[in-house]
Amino acid sequence: MAGRGVVTMAPLFMLLLLLSGSAAMGGPRRHRERWEEGEGEWRPEEEGKGGGGGGEPAAGKGLFVLDKVEKVVDSEGGQVRVVRGQPWPPASFMHIGFITMEPKTLFVPQYMDSNLILFVQRGEVKVGWIHKDELVEKKLKMGDVLHIDAGSTFYMVNTGEGQRLQVICSIDASDSAGFGPYQSFYLGGAGKHGSVLGGFYPTILTTAFNTTYDELARIFTVKSEGPIVFYTNITESGGGGEEHGRRDKKRDAGGKERKNDPWRPVGRGDEDERGNGQWTWSWRKLMGGFIGGASSNSAEPNKKSDKTVSAPDPYNLFDHDPSFQNDYGWSISIDKHNYEPLGHSDIGVYLVNLTAGSMMAPHVNPRATEYGVVLGGEGDIQVVFPNGTLAMSATVRPGDVFWIPRYFPFAQVASQTGPFEFFGFTTSARRNRPQFLAGATSVLRTMLGPELAASFGVPEEELREVVHAQKEAVILPPVQEKEPRVIRQMVKE
Repeated sequence: MAGRGVVTMAPLFMLLLLLSGSAAMGGPRRHRERWEEGEGEWRPEEEGKGGGGGGEPAAGKGLFVLDKVEKVVDSEGGQVRVVRGQPWPPASFMHIGFITMEPKTLFVPQYMDSNLILFVQRGEVKVGWIHKDELVEKKLKMGDVLHIDAGSTFYMVNTGEGQRLQVICSIDASDSAGFGPYQSFYLGGAGKHGSVLGGFYPTILTTAFNTTYDELARIFTVKSEGPIVFYTNITESGGGGEEHGRRDKKRDAGGKERKNDPWRPVGRGDEDERGNGQWTWSWRKLMGGFIGGASSNSAEPNKKSDKTVSAPDPYNLFDHDPSFQNDYGWSISIDKHNYEPLGHSDIGVYLVNLTAGSMMAPHVNPRATEYGVVLGGEGDIQVVFPNGTLAMSATVRPGDVFWIPRYFPFAQVASQTGPFEFFGFTTSARRNRPQFLAGATSVLRTMLGPELAASFGVPEEELREVVHAQKEAVILPPVQEKEPRVIRQMVKE
């Protein structure tokens, strides 16, 4: 991005991730209305292009713009793309995932080697996962945030009526097995990926499940179409509905007699055995007792007796008041004090919306590295090295992913053409308490005195006049057209 991004040579150890923008006026609830009306942009599909956003090669965009995109799932029912983070420092290593699911699809049951934090950007989804040895299901809507622990088996169903589901997620790579951005372990297999059970000898499985070889053969010869499959068993109850009454049927979903084909534990079978309904029922029946359900004679095979397990509800960003708001934008920041599960993986979440031309004042994060995704609009991001030289000045657009290292000063400025909105994650679930370097609540104003003036080499009164000139805090008003843009002026200096 030769004309728009200015990059100063610096140590090789970083890349990025951050936020996104859309209508600042009206707060978070107005943001949701805009997306429900079909406004906004989100384009994580273009591999190798600046996090999947702007339509131009990411080369030269900036030191802290992440541009390594991998398509890790590509099914008829949807895709998963991952923008890799930078493994420095190791404690801050995080990837950003983009999950897209077509209407009436299922992301099949699996567990991962990484903690996940899901953010529903568009659509509705039912998520089921194992919590305290019981199956818990929650329906998520736009703006919901949900945490899933590494190793916890889960699935996702797009329940939106005729609507494509779009989810952004953080992938905590600090404990990853290292086989890729993350490693999935599928219970029932997923296309070319076999079931995690398929590698065991048949004698081991017949003993473990206390069932017959033929019964297992009917399970393992059914092949799914991939990790994200079309799924017709979507009901309001979300509990499997009609599938519970199919225990004794000997036919597949297409009405054909099932064959007792030779069992290949890798999960392969004939084309006739691919009916999604039978595949779903088979695993509900077989896995019920294996991962915390009751026996197959129970009316509700997914539940263990009458025990009720309470899992934390998702946290909706749009249903809560902003952490900060003025005439020039708003921001929401949540940590483990707002949503306790964030403490499990020590990750925070934020959403920022700036009106046209406004600026998030230069500031420093003393506790966390930030990763961000641009949701809407266009803006400039400027980052400064510890030695006071410019590290990056880059323009970012929807779908771009960026990161800001801990302690590095930075600022974001919305384009004059419209609002700028970004969403992201921080590598700490504690209260971040950013330190602002300009504005009514700045460190300079708090510390103003002869000592600070001496460090600048100017009289205290002269410094006071400059520090007190800005009356706004955190999100600052737009620069007037007749004045040079502050961010460009700083670049020249």
